[in-house]
Amino acid sequence: MPLVDLSTIQDLLVCPRCRSPLAAGPGGFICSAPSCTYHASPAFPVVGRWPVLVDFEHSVVRRDPVLTADGGVPAGGAQTLPAPLRRVFKPPNRIAARNIDLLLRGLPGPEPRLLVVGGATVGNGVGRVYEQSRVQVIGFDIVGSAVTQFVADAHRIPLAAASVDGVLIQAVLEHVLDPAQVVAEIHRVLTPDGLVYAETPFLQQVHAGAHDFTRFTASGHRYLFRRFEEIAAGAVAGPGTQLLWSVDHVTRGLTRSASAGRAMRGLLFWLRALDRLVPPDFAEDDASAVYFLGRRREGEMSAREIIGYYRGAQGHG
Repeated sequence: MPLVDLSTIQDLLVCPRCRSPLAAGPGGFICSAPSCTYHASPAFPVVGRWPVLVDFEHSVVRRDPVLTADGGVPAGGAQTLPAPLRRVFKPPNRIAARNIDLLLRGLPGPEPRLLVVGGATVGNGVGRVYEQSRVQVIGFDIVGSAVTQFVADAHRIPLAAASVDGVLIQAVLEHVLDPAQVVAEIHRVLTPDGLVYAETPFLQQVHAGAHDFTRFTASGHRYLFRRFEEIAAGAVAGPGTQLLWSVDHVTRGLTRSASAGRAMRGLLFWLRALDRLVPPDFAEDDASAVYFLGRRREGEMSAREIIGYYRGAQGHG
């Protein structure tokens, strides 16, 4: 995996409070600005091998986050099943794989930096990111893992402005309190022509319990990234997948059993095939999740433009 060593990107690290450069201190990092709250040591401790670069006073992340002992994230759910069954419960995300190819081809320079936001696990369909020797991957999450170099809160990314060439954020924006602030941070850390690829749920039931906050229509997702030029956007999964989610959770509700819901999902896995029969405009109105691939720009889409952007099937009669 082409994850860059922390020492390689240490000069890019900034204080999440005031964005001054960080300095190594006893047991961790401190802010280099004497007037900053985080100038005193150890402001940002190292837990395990991960610096915890969080503005604790303005974050849900605690000063002592729970980290796995081996640096990985415990496998669970579909990941523990044999490969054939795993493909039934969690089929390969071909939309993500196609868009990741576009993202990788569009990254500039011989050794572009790609930031993975919320990257404690390798997302479905994005594995090629970690297979490209030319790409320097930087990953963080609110927990440490084998594919992250530091712990951080996406609302205050501890990287300097214009320090990365691309950002990948898959199935994360529903789990943050202020998605607009996170996207503003993505815009800040990207180089002028940097790329972003995002996937976010639209019609999905609550997952991750108390850490699940919001959903986006295709138009809402586009407006969230209004300071980016669109390269590609659409549905990741359509009405068939959305129906399968609903059947799973109806079963859970009736039986009070998550296992029963998952079993029903396995029995009715074929419902996903309905996605292929639904035209893209109808799929956008009933998508399980949506995606956006775009290039950073200084201007932004207006409120009037977002109304005209709608590409769904409403109004077809």
